[in-house]
Amino acid sequence: MDNLALFSGRRIVVATKHGKEQVIAPHLTKELGLNCVVSNLLDTDILGTFTGEVERLESPLDTARQKCYLAMEITSTDLAIASEGSFGPHPSIPFVPAHEEIVVLIDKKNAWEFVVRNLGTKTNYGQANIHSLEEMEAFLAQVQFPSHAVILKKSAHDTSDCIKGIHVEGELRETLPLFIQRYGQCSLETDMRAMHNPTRMGVIDALTKKLIKQIQTTCPICETPGFSMTDIQRGLPCACCDLPTRRVKSEIYSCQCCHYSELRPPSHCLTNEDPMYCDFCNP
Repeated sequence: MDNLALFSGRRIVVATKHGKEQVIAPHLTKELGLNCVVSNLLDTDILGTFTGEVERLESPLDTARQKCYLAMEITSTDLAIASEGSFGPHPSIPFVPAHEEIVVLIDKKNAWEFVVRNLGTKTNYGQANIHSLEEMEAFLAQVQFPSHAVILKKSAHDTSDCIKGIHVEGELRETLPLFIQRYGQCSLETDMRAMHNPTRMGVIDALTKKLIKQIQTTCPICETPGFSMTDIQRGLPCACCDLPTRRVKSEIYSCQCCHYSELRPPSHCLTNEDPMYCDFCNP
Protein backbone atom coordinates (compact mmCIF):
# COMPACT_ATOMS: atom_id res chain seq x y z
CA MET A 1 0.00 0.00 0.00
CA ASP A 2 1.27 3.47 -0.87
CA ASN A 3 0.86 5.31 2.43
CA LEU A 4 1.81 8.62 0.82
CA ALA A 5 -1.42 8.39 -1.20
CA LEU A 6 -3.29 8.75 2.10
CA PHE A 7 -2.57 12.50 1.96
CA SER A 8 -3.77 13.20 -1.57
CA GLY A 9 -6.98 15.22 -1.80
CA ARG A 10 -7.34 15.70 1.95
CA ARG A 11 -7.96 19.04 3.62
CA ILE A 12 -5.27 20.41 5.92
CA VAL A 13 -5.51 23.53 8.05
CA VAL A 14 -2.47 25.76 8.29
CA ALA A 15 -2.60 26.88 11.91
CA THR A 16 -1.55 30.51 11.64
CA LYS A 17 -2.84 34.07 11.89
CA HIS A 18 0.44 35.53 10.64
CA GLY A 19 0.46 34.62 6.95
CA LYS A 20 2.61 31.49 7.10
CA GLU A 21 0.32 29.77 4.61
CA GLN A 22 2.06 31.87 1.93
CA VAL A 23 5.15 29.64 2.14
CA ILE A 24 3.66 26.45 3.59
CA ALA A 25 0.59 25.81 1.42
CA PRO A 26 2.23 25.76 -2.05
CA HIS A 27 4.63 22.97 -1.04
CA LEU A 28 1.94 20.84 0.61
CA THR A 29 -0.30 21.16 -2.43
CA LYS A 30 2.41 20.44 -4.99
CA GLU A 31 4.22 17.60 -3.22
CA LEU A 32 1.46 15.86 -1.23
CA GLY A 33 -1.72 16.86 -3.07
CA LEU A 34 -3.24 18.48 0.02
CA ASN A 35 -5.96 21.14 -0.02
CA CYS A 36 -4.82 23.87 2.37
CA VAL A 37 -7.19 26.08 4.35
CA VAL A 38 -6.77 28.84 6.93
CA SER A 39 -9.31 29.85 9.55
CA ASN A 40 -9.94 33.48 10.50
CA LEU A 41 -11.38 32.18 13.77
CA LEU A 42 -8.02 30.83 14.92
CA ASP A 43 -6.14 33.08 17.35
CA THR A 44 -2.74 31.53 17.98
CA ASP A 45 -1.75 34.52 20.13
CA ILE A 46 -3.67 32.99 23.04
CA LEU A 47 -0.78 30.51 23.29
CA GLY A 48 1.88 33.22 23.60
CA THR A 49 3.18 36.39 21.97
CA PHE A 50 6.72 37.54 21.24
CA THR A 51 6.10 40.87 22.97
CA GLY A 52 5.03 39.23 26.20
CA GLU A 53 1.38 40.27 26.55
CA VAL A 54 0.62 36.55 26.67
CA GLU A 55 3.26 34.29 28.17
CA ARG A 56 4.02 31.04 26.37
CA LEU A 57 3.39 28.38 29.01
CA GLU A 58 4.43 25.27 27.10
CA SER A 59 7.58 24.25 25.23
CA PRO A 60 7.88 25.40 21.60
CA LEU A 61 7.09 21.87 20.38
CA ASP A 62 4.03 21.50 22.60
CA THR A 63 2.86 24.98 21.62
CA ALA A 64 3.04 24.03 17.93
CA ARG A 65 1.06 20.90 18.74
CA GLN A 66 -1.55 22.98 20.57
CA LYS A 67 -1.90 25.19 17.50
CA CYS A 68 -2.57 22.11 15.37
CA TYR A 69 -5.21 20.65 17.66
CA LEU A 70 -6.90 24.01 18.17
CA ALA A 71 -7.03 24.58 14.40
CA MET A 72 -8.40 21.08 13.74
CA GLU A 73 -11.14 21.61 16.31
CA ILE A 74 -12.17 24.96 14.82
CA THR A 75 -12.21 23.70 11.22
CA SER A 76 -13.45 20.13 11.85
CA THR A 77 -10.44 18.67 10.08
CA ASP A 78 -8.11 15.84 11.07
CA LEU A 79 -4.93 17.23 9.53
CA ALA A 80 -3.00 20.35 10.56
CA ILE A 81 0.39 21.99 10.31
CA ALA A 82 1.89 24.70 12.51
CA SER A 83 5.19 26.34 13.32
CA GLU A 84 6.58 27.92 16.47
CA GLY A 85 9.58 30.23 16.65
CA SER A 86 11.87 31.17 19.53
CA PHE A 87 14.46 33.94 19.61
CA GLY A 88 17.24 34.80 22.04
CA PRO A 89 20.95 34.28 22.75
CA HIS A 90 22.53 31.32 20.98
CA PRO A 91 22.96 28.42 23.45
CA SER A 92 26.58 27.78 22.47
CA ILE A 93 27.85 30.91 20.68
CA PRO A 94 28.25 33.84 23.09
CA PHE A 95 26.70 37.22 22.18
CA VAL A 96 25.12 35.88 18.98
CA PRO A 97 21.32 35.96 18.52
CA ALA A 98 19.67 32.70 17.53
CA HIS A 99 16.42 31.58 15.94
CA GLU A 100 14.90 28.17 16.60
CA GLU A 101 11.92 27.24 14.44
CA ILE A 102 9.84 24.09 14.76
CA VAL A 103 7.32 22.87 12.17
CA VAL A 104 4.83 20.15 13.13
CA LEU A 105 2.32 18.30 10.98
CA ILE A 106 -0.27 16.19 12.82
CA ASP A 107 -2.43 13.59 11.09
CA LYS A 108 -5.09 12.73 13.67
CA LYS A 109 -6.80 10.23 11.37
CA ASN A 110 -3.72 8.01 11.08
CA ALA A 111 -2.13 8.94 14.45
CA TRP A 112 0.98 10.31 12.75
CA GLU A 113 3.11 13.25 13.79
CA PHE A 114 6.00 14.75 11.81
CA VAL A 115 8.44 17.25 13.32
CA VAL A 116 11.36 19.20 11.90
CA ARG A 117 13.35 21.96 13.54
CA ASN A 118 16.22 24.31 12.89
CA LEU A 119 18.50 26.30 15.17
CA GLY A 120 20.49 28.96 13.38
CA THR A 121 21.94 32.44 13.47
CA LYS A 122 20.21 33.73 10.34
CA THR A 123 17.97 36.27 12.05
CA ASN A 124 17.63 40.03 12.44
CA TYR A 125 16.44 39.60 16.03
CA GLY A 126 17.37 42.57 18.20
CA GLN A 127 16.24 45.13 20.77
CA ALA A 128 17.54 48.52 21.89
CA ASN A 129 16.64 51.22 24.38
CA ILE A 130 16.29 54.45 22.42
CA HIS A 131 16.80 58.03 23.63
CA SER A 132 17.06 59.92 20.32
CA LEU A 133 16.35 59.79 16.60
CA GLU A 134 20.06 59.16 16.02
CA GLU A 135 19.91 56.00 18.13
CA MET A 136 16.77 55.00 16.27
CA GLU A 137 18.54 55.35 12.90
CA ALA A 138 21.49 53.28 14.10
CA PHE A 139 19.19 50.48 15.25
CA LEU A 140 17.14 50.47 12.06
CA ALA A 141 20.31 50.14 10.00
CA GLN A 142 21.12 46.89 11.82
CA VAL A 143 17.78 45.08 11.48
CA GLN A 144 16.94 45.19 7.74
CA PHE A 145 14.29 47.88 8.16
CA PRO A 146 11.95 48.66 6.39
CA SER A 147 11.53 45.23 4.75
CA HIS A 148 11.50 43.84 8.30
CA ALA A 149 9.11 45.59 10.69
CA VAL A 150 9.89 46.87 14.16
CA ILE A 151 7.89 47.32 17.35
CA LEU A 152 7.85 50.51 19.41
CA LYS A 153 7.25 50.02 23.13
CA LYS A 154 7.24 52.05 26.33
CA SER A 155 10.11 49.87 27.58
CA ALA A 156 11.58 46.46 26.86
CA HIS A 157 9.35 44.69 29.39
CA ASP A 158 6.28 46.94 29.34
CA THR A 159 3.71 46.52 26.57
CA SER A 160 1.11 48.88 28.03
CA ASP A 161 1.96 51.34 25.23
CA CYS A 162 3.01 49.42 22.15
CA ILE A 163 2.84 49.79 18.35
CA LYS A 164 3.59 46.71 16.26
CA GLY A 165 4.27 46.10 12.59
CA ILE A 166 5.97 49.41 11.77
CA HIS A 167 7.48 49.44 8.25
CA VAL A 168 7.47 53.20 7.58
CA GLU A 169 10.29 55.36 8.93
CA GLY A 170 8.10 58.47 8.81
CA GLU A 171 5.72 56.87 11.30
CA LEU A 172 8.61 56.26 13.67
CA ARG A 173 9.95 59.80 13.29
CA GLU A 174 6.56 61.14 14.32
CA THR A 175 5.77 58.71 17.12
CA LEU A 176 9.11 57.89 18.72
CA PRO A 177 9.81 61.44 20.01
CA LEU A 178 6.40 61.37 21.70
CA PHE A 179 7.34 58.15 23.50
CA ILE A 180 10.66 59.66 24.61
CA GLN A 181 8.90 62.82 25.80
CA ARG A 182 6.36 60.74 27.69
CA TYR A 183 8.62 58.08 29.21
CA GLY A 184 12.16 59.48 29.05
CA GLN A 185 13.15 56.71 26.62
CA CYS A 186 11.52 53.92 24.64
CA SER A 187 12.27 50.47 23.29
CA LEU A 188 12.62 49.39 19.68
CA GLU A 189 12.66 45.71 18.81
CA THR A 190 12.32 43.58 15.74
CA ASP A 191 8.85 42.29 14.93
CA MET A 192 9.36 38.54 14.70
CA ARG A 193 5.87 37.66 13.49
CA ALA A 194 6.26 35.85 10.19
CA MET A 195 4.26 38.25 8.00
CA HIS A 196 6.49 41.12 9.15
CA ASN A 197 9.80 39.23 8.98
CA PRO A 198 10.88 37.87 5.57
CA THR A 199 13.98 36.23 7.07
CA ARG A 200 11.87 34.13 9.41
CA MET A 201 9.41 33.39 6.62
CA GLY A 202 12.32 32.03 4.58
CA VAL A 203 13.28 29.68 7.40
CA ILE A 204 9.70 28.39 7.61
CA ASP A 205 9.72 27.87 3.83
CA ALA A 206 12.91 25.79 4.05
CA LEU A 207 11.62 23.78 6.99
CA THR A 208 8.39 22.98 5.16
CA LYS A 209 10.46 21.49 2.33
CA LYS A 210 12.47 19.52 4.90
CA LEU A 211 9.25 18.27 6.50
CA ILE A 212 7.89 17.08 3.16
CA LYS A 213 11.14 15.25 2.44
CA GLN A 214 10.81 13.55 5.83
CA ILE A 215 7.21 12.53 5.10
CA GLN A 216 8.20 11.16 1.69
CA THR A 217 10.84 8.93 3.33
CA THR A 218 8.96 5.79 4.30
CA CYS A 219 9.83 3.02 6.74
CA PRO A 220 11.63 0.13 4.99
CA ILE A 221 9.52 -2.35 6.97
CA CYS A 222 5.94 -1.01 7.13
CA GLU A 223 6.13 1.92 4.66
CA THR A 224 4.78 4.45 7.16
CA PRO A 225 5.79 8.00 6.14
CA GLY A 226 8.34 9.91 8.17
CA PHE A 227 11.20 7.46 8.66
CA SER A 228 13.76 9.90 10.05
CA MET A 229 16.53 10.56 12.54
CA THR A 230 15.15 10.45 16.08
CA ASP A 231 18.35 10.21 18.13
CA ILE A 232 22.13 10.14 17.96
CA GLN A 233 24.86 7.92 19.35
CA ARG A 234 28.00 9.70 20.50
CA GLY A 235 31.45 8.15 20.86
CA LEU A 236 33.32 8.63 17.57
CA PRO A 237 36.81 7.25 18.30
CA CYS A 238 39.79 9.55 18.66
CA ALA A 239 42.27 9.37 15.77
CA CYS A 240 45.15 9.13 18.25
CA CYS A 241 44.07 7.01 21.25
CA ASP A 242 40.98 5.35 19.72
CA LEU A 243 38.93 6.10 22.84
CA PRO A 244 35.37 7.44 22.43
CA THR A 245 34.85 11.19 22.12
CA ARG A 246 31.78 13.42 22.34
CA ARG A 247 31.45 13.59 18.56
CA VAL A 248 28.46 11.81 17.01
CA LYS A 249 29.30 8.25 16.00
CA SER A 250 25.97 7.22 14.49
CA GLU A 251 22.53 8.60 13.72
CA ILE A 252 19.49 6.58 14.78
CA TYR A 253 16.59 6.46 12.33
CA SER A 254 13.27 5.02 13.46
CA CYS A 255 9.62 4.52 12.53
CA GLN A 256 6.85 6.00 14.65
CA CYS A 257 4.48 3.16 13.71
CA CYS A 258 6.29 -0.20 13.89
CA HIS A 259 9.25 1.23 15.88
CA TYR A 260 11.85 -0.33 13.59
CA SER A 261 15.16 1.50 13.93
CA GLU A 262 18.59 1.41 12.36
CA LEU A 263 21.98 3.03 12.80
CA ARG A 264 23.29 5.16 9.96
CA PRO A 265 26.64 6.89 9.43
CA PRO A 266 26.72 10.47 10.74
CA SER A 267 26.14 13.35 8.36
CA HIS A 268 29.60 14.78 9.12
CA CYS A 269 31.13 11.72 7.33
CA LEU A 270 34.10 11.52 9.73
CA THR A 271 35.51 8.13 10.78
CA ASN A 272 37.48 9.50 13.74
CA GLU A 273 37.85 12.68 15.78
CA ASP A 274 40.72 15.16 15.91
CA PRO A 275 42.73 14.55 19.13
CA MET A 276 42.37 18.21 20.08
CA TYR A 277 38.70 17.48 20.84
CA CYS A 278 39.46 14.29 22.78
CA ASP A 279 38.94 14.47 26.55
CA PHE A 280 41.75 11.95 27.06
CA CYS A 281 44.38 13.36 24.68
CA ASN A 282 43.52 16.98 25.44
CA PRO A 283 41.82 17.06 28.86
